[in-house]
Amino acid sequence: MKKFVKVLLLLIFISVIAVGGYSWIKNRKPADQGFVLVDAVKGDITEKAVAIGQIEPRQKYHIKSKISGIVKRCPAEVGDTIDTGDPIIEISPDPTPDELLEAEHLVKTAQISFDRAKKDWEHSQELASEGIESINSREVQEEAYERAGIEFTRAKDRLQLIQDGRVSGRGKNMETIVRAPSKGILLQRLVNPGDPVVPLTSYQEGTELATLADMSDIIFKGTVDEIDVGKLKPDMPVQIKIGAMPDKTVTGRLSKIAPQAIEKDNAKLFEVEIALDSFEDITLRAGYSANADIIIREKKNILLIPERLVIFEDEGAKSFVEIQGETPEAEPKKVPVTVGLSDGLNVEVVSGINEGQKLVQRPPREITG
Repeated sequence: MKKFVKVLLLLIFISVIAVGGYSWIKNRKPADQGFVLVDAVKGDITEKAVAIGQIEPRQKYHIKSKISGIVKRCPAEVGDTIDTGDPIIEISPDPTPDELLEAEHLVKTAQISFDRAKKDWEHSQELASEGIESINSREVQEEAYERAGIEFTRAKDRLQLIQDGRVSGRGKNMETIVRAPSKGILLQRLVNPGDPVVPLTSYQEGTELATLADMSDIIFKGTVDEIDVGKLKPDMPVQIKIGAMPDKTVTGRLSKIAPQAIEKDNAKLFEVEIALDSFEDITLRAGYSANADIIIREKKNILLIPERLVIFEDEGAKSFVEIQGETPEAEPKKVPVTVGLSDGLNVEVVSGINEGQKLVQRPPREITG
């Protein structure tokens, strides 16, 4: 009998615990179900497009030589401020034996032609003065004499340039010293004394000797994804974050958008240029990597909620949020809202809820499989 009573009491105790647990699970508050309440607040929101690129000078000069040879001297060093006409590289002519022999033979040949043309012209003058030869014939001989003189001078200049590295006289100077085409800072020097130099001609690119740029006029050059480029217009404000200076921000204006896309890593990108505003308090260097936030639209002091709380239906035609029920135990209530500007994290609420209203954020769903 006692054993029966003990078993009965145990069963009653287990039943009470089960009923109590069921009631607790059924009637627990939204917060106990993992719900989080989020306030609708006032704030600022910005729609922007991101451009990835680097800081570069607007104008950069790639300096090459029109004369072949060996680098003899480098008067300028990287980082030097260069004025227009300053020497950068001096080249010592290094002709092959064949080139030297050819130049000498051209001088001899041109001199023979010049001497013969001179005699013919002098003889023609004598005949014309005696009335034996016409004036037209004399003019033809004079023209041939002048042409021969030009060819003779040209052959001598070429030989002098090969031998000495410079040609002077007759109101002009030609030399093998490569000079700066513009004022700027020497960014790169790509050759050293002793290096060979291939000249720039119509059929070959030639050896690049140095790079010169005006660092007082620098811009941002980068690319924007094709998804965003349709929203961009010239003169949009830009905020630029420099990788080497994370605590500094440079402002500017969008100045150029490429009309044609380029393909990189299977993505369509458009090149953009951004003119920088004054940056006197920082030093920018060519090649700094940077990200530019191009401001498309901006609104201040508007009602904002996290975009993850918005429920879209009918392919985005309708939007809803869930608010707290009338009682803590009640299920959240679905309310239609009109949304506006979004920055990808927060979204503007035009109508449907008020400032300070508490919205329900459901726990993330577990993915199985």
